[in-house]
Amino acid sequence: MTTREPPSYLPAMPLDPQARAFLDQLAALGGIQLHDLPVAQAREAMEAMSAMRGGEPEAVADISDRTIPGPGGEIPVRVYRPGRDGTRPVLVYFHGGGWVLGSLQTHDGVCRALANAADCVVVSVDYRLAPEHGYPAAPEDCWAATRWVAANAASLGADGARLAIGGDSAGGNLTAVVALMARDRGGPPIRFQLLVYPVTDFGFDTASYRDNAEGYLLTTEGMRWFWGHYLAKPASGSEAFASPLRAESLKRLPPALVITAEFDPLRDEGEAYAGRLREAGVPTTLSRYHGQIHGFFSMGDLIDAGKAAVREAAAALRAAF
Repeated sequence: MTTREPPSYLPAMPLDPQARAFLDQLAALGGIQLHDLPVAQAREAMEAMSAMRGGEPEAVADISDRTIPGPGGEIPVRVYRPGRDGTRPVLVYFHGGGWVLGSLQTHDGVCRALANAADCVVVSVDYRLAPEHGYPAAPEDCWAATRWVAANAASLGADGARLAIGGDSAGGNLTAVVALMARDRGGPPIRFQLLVYPVTDFGFDTASYRDNAEGYLLTTEGMRWFWGHYLAKPASGSEAFASPLRAESLKRLPPALVITAEFDPLRDEGEAYAGRLREAGVPTTLSRYHGQIHGFFSMGDLIDAGKAAVREAAAALRAAF
């Protein structure tokens, strides 16, 4: 079990210049916060923000869209195959966006990069979004997709016995929850969980929520907006499948890599979850990226640390497979 988080006596690092340039670019466009918009417009804005990153997407040998059965109807997925020959391990990926925003397209670039770098099939899941489909629709879709991939991996050119799950932000939350579901509901076996700045707790009282409340893309008010759309009842936020940090036990979960960003409201709860995984005996690596903001993992075209984090994730996936 290793860690890259800084000792507590080290001062905070300055904001990465590339992250600052991205934030300045957003400010120049008017600085509108997603949580100030109606849901439909916020979704359009996130799609536009994704397109802002520019750059040519990585070529992948084969990419296909399809649907798979889910508890509320067909679930769209996008399958990335880095090569057409041979059977590869498989990563089921859950996109971020606060359970309200995001799509297969907003996370297309990072799924391409992970497929190539980890040499694995990636199945990106377009789970149902809130508020139209609030908690627990998203985790139930993601668990159903994971079960389907495990059972039907051969049809994807994948090995269902070498299965990992992963996601960023709300997708990191869904990853942690699916790992709990698989443990508590009898499978499928999961080799590894990739948790990128995950949401792990329905609470807003950490130091990182206070210190990074605004000015770094994701804001504290934005998280209140996301949770408000996701939960029909605030009391549901105490449930483990909403707030995995509150699970009674984290024993017998898959090994994990937890990636956090220094200037992120979610930093402390992600690191607390890594700590609880370790206490439960789960092999866990915690990697804090200094000077970084929420969202950097999927901004490799703009922020070099995003590429580095994808390489770290891919190396961990290769080792787990």
